[in-house]
Amino acid sequence: MKGFISQIESFGTVDGPGIRLVVFFQGCPLRCKYCHNPETWKIGGGEEISSDEILELYEKNRVFYSKGGITATGGEPLLQADFLIDLFQKAKKADIHTCLDTSGIVFNRNNSENLKTIEKILEVTDLVMLDIKHIDSQKHKALTGSGNENILDFARFVSEKGVKMMIRHVVVPGITDEPKDLVKLGRFIGKLKTVVALDVLPYHTLGVHKYRGLNIPYPLEGVPQTSQEEAITARNYILYGIKESR
Repeated sequence: MKGFISQIESFGTVDGPGIRLVVFFQGCPLRCKYCHNPETWKIGGGEEISSDEILELYEKNRVFYSKGGITATGGEPLLQADFLIDLFQKAKKADIHTCLDTSGIVFNRNNSENLKTIEKILEVTDLVMLDIKHIDSQKHKALTGSGNENILDFARFVSEKGVKMMIRHVVVPGITDEPKDLVKLGRFIGKLKTVVALDVLPYHTLGVHKYRGLNIPYPLEGVPQTSQEEAITARNYILYGIKESR
């Protein structure tokens, strides 16, 4: 089976535990204003690569991945669910740790076929890295083009299925750093049973050159980068909410 892949990073260190083979899936339904991979948006773009070819790349450097594994990121990997299942099933048979980096946006508990597909994926996923971009649905829509209801329900579903989860949140000045929203996010996270880590990331502008190269206006032009201190402050608000919910 082949999937549409934007790129493959051989030695990723920020996309899950250990050193990892990071597979960037092509296609994404969201348009996050701070996205630093706009080249992955187009559905059906990228290069067609088979799951076997990806596993061959992994095996060539397996010695370096002893504490790592394979991460599917994007774009949005869940848009290519059948290919993702094929890749992760083969990875698990080869004793490879699997990590899914997703927004969860395509999850729909009320669609039986979608539910079965997500269950199949989670059966062969060791860790879900879930980006919760904003806890308020209207603010989430303004930031990404879509509300967050399916995303939050996906987090609940992953928790129900007992799959380990890392929550990620990007702190953007004036957009995702409101204390009351951060505390509310913490309260939500605190009710999830399988969260093993919280990664609060400072907003940066490292992807701006990609927008220029693609002739796309950068939506957050003029918004300052987040300092490490500001990210720590935001994380403390989230932790306060987590503690308050327990």
